[in-house]
Amino acid sequence: MDKTHDILCIGSVLWDVIGRTDRSMRVGSDVPGRIVRVPGGVAMNIAMALARFGMRPDLLTAIGHDPAGTELMEAARVRGIGTEHVYLSEDLPTDSYMAVEGANGLIAAIADAHSLERAGDKILRPLADGRLGTVNAPYIGPVALDGNLTTQLLREIAASPLFAKADLRVAPASPGKAERLLPLLDHPRATLYVNLEEAGLLAQTVFESSAEAAQALVEKGAHRVLVTNGGKGASLASGGDVLTQTPPEVLVARVTGAGDTFMAAHIAAEMRGVDATGALTAALEAAALYVSGDTPL
Repeated sequence: MDKTHDILCIGSVLWDVIGRTDRSMRVGSDVPGRIVRVPGGVAMNIAMALARFGMRPDLLTAIGHDPAGTELMEAARVRGIGTEHVYLSEDLPTDSYMAVEGANGLIAAIADAHSLERAGDKILRPLADGRLGTVNAPYIGPVALDGNLTTQLLREIAASPLFAKADLRVAPASPGKAERLLPLLDHPRATLYVNLEEAGLLAQTVFESSAEAAQALVEKGAHRVLVTNGGKGASLASGGDVLTQTPPEVLVARVTGAGDTFMAAHIAAEMRGVDATGALTAALEAAALYVSGDTPL
C-alpha cells in the first residue's frame, strides 16, 4: 500500500472564484473589490491547510481531463498534496465554486460540484483495488471526508468495510448539504465538524450555543462532534463530556475556507498527540489567523 501520505482527503477539489470587498453588501449591491481564483473545494481546502501544518495529504476526488483540471492538479502538487489517486475524467469538466464576500460576511455562493457527484464511487477505487486498501485489508489512518459527495455515496461509505478501520473526520460542504451527513451521524469511528446552523439541521432544531448543539448530537448517537459558532464558543463533545472554548477576537478579512482550516488544524494537532484542550485551542487560533487574512491561501 501507498506510504507517501499520512491522511486522505475525499471530496470536492475545484477552482474557487471569490469576490471580496471591505464594504457591507445586500442584494443588488455593485461595489469595488477584488476577485481571486484559487484552488478550493472542501477536500482541497482541508488538504492545503493540512500541508501547511506539516502533514502529507493525498486526494481522492474527480477532476476533469481539461486545462482547468491540469492546472488544478499542478497547483495541488506544488503545495505538497498527493494527486496520484485522483480520478481523471475524460467527459466531465473540472468543478468550480463562486462566492461574494462583503464586510458583513458571505453574501452568496454557488457550488458547481456536479462532476464529483456524477463520478460517484469511481473516486474510491484506490481503497478497494490494493493501492490504498482492500475489503479484507481496509485503509488504516485518518480520512477527511466532505459532504459534497452524494447522499447515496455517503450512505455506502457509512456501511462500507473499506472504511471499517479508518479514523473518519467528516464535514458538510455547506449548511444546504448538512443533512447528507445523517448516514454518518452514528458511525462509531466518525468525528463530525459542523457549525451551529449545520448542527441544527442535523438535529432538526435550533440551538443557542455550540455546547448545547454538541451535546444534543452526541445524544442522537454521534461518536464525537465539534461545533463552531463564528466568533463565539466552539465545543467538542464525546460521550458525556463537553469542552468549550472561545476563539481569539480578530478583524474578519475573509470567511470562505475558515471551517476547513479549523478542521485541518484540529486533525493535525491530534495527529501530533496534543490533548483535547490543546487541539481545540490550536484549531481556534488557526481559524482566527485565517479569517484575519494572516494565513496564505
